[in-house]
Amino acid sequence: MENTGKVLMQKYEFGRLLGQGNFAKVYYARNIESSQSVAIKVIDKEKVLKVGMIDQTKREISVMSLVKHPNILELYEVMASKSKIYFVMEYAKGGELFNKVAKGKLREDMARKYFQQLISAVDFCHSRGVYHRDLKPENLLLDEDGILKVSDFGLSALTESKHQDGLLHTTCGTPAYVAPEVINRKGYDGAKADIWSCGVILYVLLAGYLPFHDSNLIAMYRKISKADYKFPGWFSPEVTKLLSRILNPNPKARISIAKIMSNPWFKKGFNSKPVQRKAEKELAHVDIDAVFGSETNHIAFEAKKDMAKLTNLNAFDIISLSSGFDLSGLFAENDKKKDVQFTSMHTASTITSKLEDIAQHLKLKVKKDGGLLKLEGSNGGRKGALAIDAEIFEFTPSFHLVELRKSSGDTLEFRKTLQQDVRPALKDIVWAWQGEQQQQQQQQQHLQSS
Repeated sequence: MENTGKVLMQKYEFGRLLGQGNFAKVYYARNIESSQSVAIKVIDKEKVLKVGMIDQTKREISVMSLVKHPNILELYEVMASKSKIYFVMEYAKGGELFNKVAKGKLREDMARKYFQQLISAVDFCHSRGVYHRDLKPENLLLDEDGILKVSDFGLSALTESKHQDGLLHTTCGTPAYVAPEVINRKGYDGAKADIWSCGVILYVLLAGYLPFHDSNLIAMYRKISKADYKFPGWFSPEVTKLLSRILNPNPKARISIAKIMSNPWFKKGFNSKPVQRKAEKELAHVDIDAVFGSETNHIAFEAKKDMAKLTNLNAFDIISLSSGFDLSGLFAENDKKKDVQFTSMHTASTITSKLEDIAQHLKLKVKKDGGLLKLEGSNGGRKGALAIDAEIFEFTPSFHLVELRKSSGDTLEFRKTLQQDVRPALKDIVWAWQGEQQQQQQQQQHLQSS
């Protein structure tokens, strides 16, 4: 194994590989001085730079240094070399909670114990303004004493991520555990979305299978949006009553964490004083920008010069937005869509430049407002001057999704402008217009044959 026996910064001796993902590997390691067991997450800096995941990695460091709780995996130290970032973390010897569930359903008292620890951790996160957004059994680890540890804060959001409406707008998480309002893409309360995921986890612990499952992704989303599930016969009345309040598709009517914690079923055997951590030194203040080094000042795409902020999409967003998986029709209140989307394999700066050329041709003023490009007309039509907002979502440096929205003016004029002026002018950079599967397939065939 490539790192076995290697000593990091004269302090940690690497052991076996515990797991790996696209951008990181996790190794067992030992502190040479204290003999303490740790887990070290090794992140490939170049890969993170290439796919524009710097902010996500920085956020993970920020969040893990904010949340110190006995049921949250602790981050001890962050180090960096020229090519790697190292997260030195608490070692959870018991592995994933998922492995226990994979063997079959748990006894009610055991499921309740894990659920109590999960809710304690999530409640603490929310009190610090942190929303996890990817809670699932695979992200819940167990230490050598069987105590639950919440891990993987890569998709978490801080309170600062909220839009002006006080809601989060990034669709993320694992589909089967995601709340209906998250799929809906209209903004959601991070706390209420986490509570829903906790409810799905409790169901899985008690049942041994998912409440919402279908081989067809869209059929599964429909089930989630309607909270279409059944309780197994062995669920106790107290559990079914509590789960019915957690898995409520209306987030405003969904039970709060405070009420879950005062529920009689939840309170059975609950120790409100969390298990004390073994004394460990506090995480030293981490200069997150320094971790990435000066090379990150030249981000792998030119778009940062042009747009103050690009909105990152994750894989779940791409599934949700890709042709054939357009979920908006399932949840839209009416059919009058006032936006249009396309994907492009060009850089954000090329897309921005093209949109500016179109604005000049149409005699529209261009304003940049954060991640938005605003194209505004001066001639008042039937319903005022036409204004189009263009938002660029970055998935990788060479794959973007662009949403064009009418922010004011006449819808008919907007459609006419799109058809006669915008679409023809963008034909050189468009990979596919969303919803036009046939065109996408033709372009894919053309690429394969070229």
